Amino acid sequence: MSIISPHTRPLQQFFRSGPMPCPYLPGRVERKLFTRLNGPYAAEVNSTLSRAGFRRSHDIVYRPVCPTCSACVPVRIPVAAFTPSRSLRRVWRSNAGLTLAEVPAVATIEQYRLFSGYQASRHGDSDMARMAMADFAAMVDEGRAETSLLEARDSDGRLIGCVLTDRLADGFSAVYSFYDAAQDDRSLGTFLILALIERARAAAIPYVYLGYWIQHSRKMAYKARFQPLEALGPEGWHRLTEL
Repeated sequence: MSIISPHTRPLQQFFRSGPMPCPYLPGRVERKLFTRLNGPYAAEVNSTLSRAGFRRSHDIVYRPVCPTCSACVPVRIPVAAFTPSRSLRRVWRSNAGLTLAEVPAVATIEQYRLFSGYQASRHGDSDMARMAMADFAAMVDEGRAETSLLEARDSDGRLIGCVLTDRLADGFSAVYSFYDAAQDDRSLGTFLILALIERARAAAIPYVYLGYWIQHSRKMAYKARFQPLEALGPEGWHRLTEL
C-alpha cells in the first residue's frame, strides 16, 4: 500500500505486520499498518499520520488494524478546552518545585539510568527492560521529526522525569515518558503530561496527542484523567464520552 505524495516527493510505502500477541489485552492478537519515517519529509509525514491516528516508535509510524478488535482508540487533549480536575491541580502543586527544560533529542547516560530504573520497576518482564544504552540511544535518535526531550529536575538538579516529544503541525505528541518510579506520591507521569499541556498552551498549540486509550487496559487508564479528551472514530475526531 502506498500514498502518492506531490510530484516533488517520493511515495510513502505502507506495510502490514503479521499477527502478534496483544501487549494490552490478554488472549487477543494484534496486527499493525506501518511505514518508516525518514527523509526530508519526516516531520510532515509524522504530523499527517498522527492526525490520522498513527503513533511513532523509533523510525516506525504505526496504527493497529486488528480484524476483530477496535479497542485501541487514538486520543488527544484539546488544550484550549482542558480544565484540570482537583486531583490534577494537586499533582501540579506537589511538583511546583521541579525545574522543566526542553533539551535536544540526544540520549545521555543520566537519561538512560532513569529509563532503566523505570523499566525495572514498572515493566520488568518487557523487552524494553533489557535495553542497553545503545538501544535507548536508538529509541531517542531514530525517526526524529522535530523531536526533543522535556526533562524534569528536582531542587538538587537530579533528573527525575523525562518525556520524548514530537512537535507536530497542530500539537505535541508524547512519544514516551519515564520517571523515578520510587516517587509514586508525585505522580510524575501525570505531571509530565500536564507540563506538555502547559507548554502547548504557552505556544498556542491546539493539541497534545497521547497515543491510544484502551478502555479495559489498566496501563492506559490514566489517559482518561485528562478532560476533555478527543478520540478518533470513523467520522473523525470527537469528544470521548464512554469513560
